Amino acid sequence: MKRNLLTILLTVSAITIAQAQVRPPAGAADTTRRGPGSALGSNVKAQPKPYNQVITDKTLTRKGMITTHKLEDKFFFEIADTTLGRDILVVSRIAKSGADVRAAQGYAGDVIGSTVIRFEKGPNNRIFMRKVSFKTYSPDSTTAMYQSLKNSNIQAIAASFNIAAYTPDKTGSVIDVTDYINSDNDIFYFSSPASKTRFRLGTQLSDRSYIQSMRSFPLNVEISTMKTYSLTAAPSPFGPAAPAMGGGASAGSATIELNTSLVILPKVPMKARYADPRVGYFTVGYTDFDLNPQGVKEIDLIKRWRLEPKPQDLAKYKRGELVEPQKQIVYYIDPATPKKWVPYLIAGVNDWAKAFEKAGFKNAVVAKEAPTFAQDSTWSIDDARHSAIVYKPSEIANASGPSISDPRSGEIMESHINWFHNVQSLVHDWYMIQTAATDPRARKMVFSDELMGDLIRFVSSHEVGHTLGLLHNYGSSSTVPVENLRNKKWVEENGHTPSIMDYARFNYVAQPEDNITAKGLYPRIGDYDRWAIEWGYKYFPDTKTPGDEVERLNKAVIESAKNRRLWFGTESNPDDPHSQNEDLGDNAMKASDYGIKNLKVILPNLPAWTKESNEGYDNLSNMYGQLTTQFGRYMGHVAKNVGGIYENPKMVEQAGLVYERTPAATQKEAMDFLNRQLFTTPKWLLNQSILDNIDQNPLEVVAKLQGSTLNRLLSNSTLGKLVAAEAADGSTAYKITDLFTDLNGSIFTELKSNSAIDVYRRNLQKAYVEKLIAIVKPAPAPTATNAILVGRGGASSGLTASQSDVMSVVKGQLRDLDNRIKSAATSQADSLSKYHLLDLTDRIESALDSKKD
Repeated sequence: MKRNLLTILLTVSAITIAQAQVRPPAGAADTTRRGPGSALGSNVKAQPKPYNQVITDKTLTRKGMITTHKLEDKFFFEIADTTLGRDILVVSRIAKSGADVRAAQGYAGDVIGSTVIRFEKGPNNRIFMRKVSFKTYSPDSTTAMYQSLKNSNIQAIAASFNIAAYTPDKTGSVIDVTDYINSDNDIFYFSSPASKTRFRLGTQLSDRSYIQSMRSFPLNVEISTMKTYSLTAAPSPFGPAAPAMGGGASAGSATIELNTSLVILPKVPMKARYADPRVGYFTVGYTDFDLNPQGVKEIDLIKRWRLEPKPQDLAKYKRGELVEPQKQIVYYIDPATPKKWVPYLIAGVNDWAKAFEKAGFKNAVVAKEAPTFAQDSTWSIDDARHSAIVYKPSEIANASGPSISDPRSGEIMESHINWFHNVQSLVHDWYMIQTAATDPRARKMVFSDELMGDLIRFVSSHEVGHTLGLLHNYGSSSTVPVENLRNKKWVEENGHTPSIMDYARFNYVAQPEDNITAKGLYPRIGDYDRWAIEWGYKYFPDTKTPGDEVERLNKAVIESAKNRRLWFGTESNPDDPHSQNEDLGDNAMKASDYGIKNLKVILPNLPAWTKESNEGYDNLSNMYGQLTTQFGRYMGHVAKNVGGIYENPKMVEQAGLVYERTPAATQKEAMDFLNRQLFTTPKWLLNQSILDNIDQNPLEVVAKLQGSTLNRLLSNSTLGKLVAAEAADGSTAYKITDLFTDLNGSIFTELKSNSAIDVYRRNLQKAYVEKLIAIVKPAPAPTATNAILVGRGGASSGLTASQSDVMSVVKGQLRDLDNRIKSAATSQADSLSKYHLLDLTDRIESALDSKKD
């Protein structure tokens, strides 16, 4: 799902370890508990009290990784000496948020901070808490570089605490953490001012903030706090921020519940695996000073669970027999989940077990129902030993698969998949709009439990894939020939995309006459997913370091390249037409033509299929919007071919080019499609009986669809890439002048025939001319808005429009248009058409008039 489903896709799973030293913010509560008369930073030695005077018989105690105590309004950590010096991962999330914060995209489950800390004993009966960075790192403690780095990268002391008492056996220390946890610090809460700004949160209001609870478990401590912050003003359309009422910076306050997890990391990190750009995994990283003898090397490690054979099964594993791992990956289903959906969520997890057999493990992953309180009163969903699919009765139409991992090795420690109730509306709308022409079950607003269950299963598998370490594979669907998607036997056997990690949703190419069943319409765990799990989780008992594995893993990827279905297409390349979300097939033009045929079947039936007794037309309005959005997706899939650059990551042992420009014939095919399906007004979309029931302006429907496509085609990025393609490929390139020839031929056909221009075409022509004018005379902005992007991934060439051929070509196009429009206007019989043409020539001449600059 989109990092909205993603979404939300995202980022959520990659952990960044900050380096900056941390000091308590000005005005924050004192973070150190001191004896009477002592002062922070003074040389007065704190005097611990007897244990039973600090931890009395009135104290609520919870034993665990760090034993926690609550006495009235005070909270204490009891830290065993064996825990001192251990790396502890701190992850902070929003647990609950109000409407004001949600409006700023702050939802339950959002990560707001992560770092690693260590507790250590200091002088004068103090416990220091250091903030630990692995940004620069030497994994091998036996090297001289390890000690040099250690000396050059002293870890910042983020806070210090007086030891309130020693444990009776003198093997542990008790510290009062009340003030620190009540403060607004960047270790346990928001990791930076920018992370708070994202949610419009300002200063913590201490009188309205408090600690709710602390719970200790064998591997983790969970801290729940209620925090109230001043709420900053919303951004203004006229500037960075709108002035608050009364002229101040505050716009009220917002209260949110935060959850902070302290998870102890393994004493010995898991053997890491280096990332490979040809296989899509989330990563953690650091700068290594050992690998490159003449410099440094940036290292990325994949995120994955620790799967290793049991010692007694190692010989079997080496022989290629399937064995069970030492520790199974278990996902618990939140008891709050509606019972009817539990089997489908479980199935979505268990579907991955077969994939792990490729890596040599059987029963590697499983889902179970969480025990009820009556069954096990000690079980908690917050225990870091338990990964879970957490059901959230929320209006959010989403799901997300975050995980927390060891930054030293990439080992995934646990995951809490967020399952929002309203994700059902999301999958309903997708399935109806993409398959209702072929699946009669999709022709209503409330699906059967069986159908909705199947859709829940697919989303469950997708999100679990993220928590196994897998990135989206937006390129997977492009490996499938379009016609195969209509071949009943083939698509039901192989699925419509080789990866469930793709955003390929459902088979919208299949036509009613193909008689394809649900098996050929749904996504499933496919060839790429099984290959990626094998590559990431295959255990090599004969290797000691990740470097020892590189050669064999590289050979495995090179061998996999013989099968295009195992290809990984990143989600982050804006230039590659093969890597797109929501698309299908190896040819966007053919796939989109089939998709539009199905939309034409669905549209006239929407009034009947969305009708519910005693309801208005909200369903119809929503689904009409979904249909036009789907149509817009098809236009985007096609338009990305213009100026496209294919990316095929390779190592030096592989033949072929990494970057290849989309063939000129394919770009021409894309422009012909856009002329036929979009610039020729798609009046079939404008069902007036529908529009009149949902108060929708047909002109706006068409203008929005055409405008967004024009924006892409005439963007600085696209035009710049076309100029660069001509420089590289010469006469064989699809050139910037070819683009304008095709656009002018599509948008101004009436000039040649001297026919009347209807209102839709007049609006299109105005929009086109205005976009050209905007290139010649860009609106003033604080930053350059006319930079030409000719490289991949948004890399700027450093050229502005005025420094490149773009400005010359656009001015030439405007002059040519001006001459043609003037000529056509003199003989145009239709008065509205004539007024329109005269208006256009006035606009063009004004834009080209240097005296007005």
